[in-house]
Amino acid sequence: MNKKGGLGKGLGALINQNLLENNETNKNVNLISINLIKPNYNQPRKNFDDEKIIMLAQSIKQHGIIQPLILKKVDDFYIIVAGERRWKAAKSIGMKELPAVIMELSDKDLLEVSLIENIQREDLNPIEEGLAYKKLLEDFNITQEELGKRIGKSRTVITNSIRLLNLDKRVQEYLIDGVILEGHARVILSIDNNDLQYEIAQKVIDEDLSVREIEKIIKNLKLNNKKEVKKSNTENENIYINEIRNKLEGMFGTKVNLKNKNNKGKIEIEYYSNEDLQRILDILKI
Repeated sequence: MNKKGGLGKGLGALINQNLLENNETNKNVNLISINLIKPNYNQPRKNFDDEKIIMLAQSIKQHGIIQPLILKKVDDFYIIVAGERRWKAAKSIGMKELPAVIMELSDKDLLEVSLIENIQREDLNPIEEGLAYKKLLEDFNITQEELGKRIGKSRTVITNSIRLLNLDKRVQEYLIDGVILEGHARVILSIDNNDLQYEIAQKVIDEDLSVREIEKIIKNLKLNNKKEVKKSNTENENIYINEIRNKLEGMFGTKVNLKNKNNKGKIEIEYYSNEDLQRILDILKI
């Protein structure tokens, strides 16, 4: 077979140019025994939709594999760089050989190509995508803006994706499983408490709430929290004032009024006769 297999648009953006040139002669498509192909256990994609695999298998059965896999030879086997979904689907229908492009890649190059291939195909769930962006940023030591230009994503998309990694792990699982939407997750992120994030996520699932509905719930929740904090502060302040009043009344033996507002106020000491006034003045040593 002489048909050329490529990396796909943009896959070379983050891969060393020398690496691509060194592999230029190895881009002929080969037929590789499916028994010699193994998945890349370090690839970013961890979850595969079984229903989509079945649909892909049906398509392959009818039309064959249109786009070759990208493989790396390791000892007597081949590791999948790109195309694990096609490999799974082909395996399920008993195919014996798969068309593939063999590339000479280091372990780091293998991860880079796998990350970019999945991002560009939008095969990753939101959490996998966030982890992929984070790893690319750390491995290449580049800014989000630079990464966005190289893979065709806006900086905002990358930022929002990475922020999802701050969600409670249980909420992340809900997002991975698709039981809540990414829109829900972004709104839930506005809550700092992990247990409360999980509680809100469960409410979304149990009551089938829209993103707009969950926004209203969280807004009201924050408003009520502010009221509770203000009420608590007022109660603490009242306890403090009452404690001072009781001490002063015990000292002077008469009723004392304290008026406090914005950290300012006045103290009123009551007396009921000239003798009573003199007694209070004696206490004050006036």
